[in-house]
Amino acid sequence: MSDEQFASDAFGTKHWPVEVRLKKEEKRLEVDFDNGQTFSYPAEFLRVHSPSAEVQGHGPGQKQTVSARRHVGIMSLEAIGHYALRIVFDDLHDSGIYSWKLLYELGEDQDRLWAEYLAELGAKGLSRDPRGRR
Repeated sequence: MSDEQFASDAFGTKHWPVEVRLKKEEKRLEVDFDNGQTFSYPAEFLRVHSPSAEVQGHGPGQKQTVSARRHVGIMSLEAIGHYALRIVFDDLHDSGIYSWKLLYELGEDQDRLWAEYLAELGAKGLSRDPRGRR
């Protein structure tokens, strides 16, 4: 088994990044994948969809709705082996490990996930804006 096959099997990754760009001023992360796909992720989108236990919970039905993150930015990125990124947000959230597989899936489903998030905020009477900035 080749190293690439092992990595794909071990992490479920079919598409690997060829370039990652952090655009701090735009509060955006861009990732180009080996199949030609490029995804541009707003920091807020990545923050509210963090794979951390703080956001996802520890089991089914425990996912938290993260609100008031409209202005969040990304302070830094840290490579985790060859399979993921740790994103450090300027609200100091840094416990989510974003695998390449997850980033690809978030990119593919971004429009649907964003619409669902906005609907969830509305249903719970929450806002994207921090208190006092609405």
